[in-house]
Amino acid sequence: MEYQKFRDRQKSPTKRFLFILGLTMFGVYFALGLMIIFWDNFPLLIGVDKVWKIAFAVLLIVYSFFRFVRLIRQQQYE
Repeated sequence: MEYQKFRDRQKSPTKRFLFILGLTMFGVYFALGLMIIFWDNFPLLIGVDKVWKIAFAVLLIVYSFFRFVRLIRQQQYE
């Protein structure tokens, strides 16, 4: 009985790796969005209008939260 509960809670190494990778990618997209907003001379977007930079950054941040919510929902149902 005790072993069954432990086995149900324990994740396989593949699922654990994919969860950590998902959290990492959430952090990368979120941090990149913040960097684009607050770093005036972001190296990859030199010469792009500030409005487009902010729009792209907001899109990245929204996408990161979309991935995060999807990751959490997937973890709850497994």
